Amino acid sequence: MGHPDFRVHNKIFATLGYPDAAWGVVMLTPEEQQDFIDTKHAIFELAPGAWGRKGSTRVRLEDADETSVRSAIEKAYRRMAAPKAKAKGV
Repeated sequence: MGHPDFRVHNKIFATLGYPDAAWGVVMLTPEEQQDFIDTKHAIFELAPGAWGRKGSTRVRLEDADETSVRSAIEKAYRRMAAPKAKAKGV
């Protein structure tokens, strides 16, 4: 896609340079996303459209602090790295 992404189990949990070099994106749950936006609204914002409503969160890199970004990335990584529960009867 022309920008670096970070994956675990072949699933993207964060990207850099999207939509341009001033931004990153981290894949959170909608609840986690809202917590970050509420507490650090200068850094985090909802990504546009359906992706944003599902937890895709833009990170304004110029205003970002290491602690907040590290926390968001760790949450996204853990969620993507966690094994999925098997469906019953399968």
